[in-house]
Amino acid sequence: MNIERDQNGDFFLESAEIAEKFNLSLESLRDFQQRKLVASTIERGEGEDAGSYRISLRIGNRLWRAVVDAEDVVRRETVSTVRHKI
Repeated sequence: MNIERDQNGDFFLESAEIAEKFNLSLESLRDFQQRKLVASTIERGEGEDAGSYRISLRIGNRLWRAVVDAEDVVRRETVSTVRHKI
């Protein structure tokens, strides 16, 4: 996954790569985005994790999560299924 940041520090991910991680077509991903069904969070590492970030993308019950170091290199990533709360 290619992750870049702009001069403000905002992260950018390629739509095609996101679609691939979720095993979706680009068209399906865009549909989810238009329906506001793609959620993202970014957490800054603290303490011994300072300088790193955890990026999470959720579409439905699927979650992609990556830990990115200070040079914006993905060090770990996972794709999992999230259970819905009852």
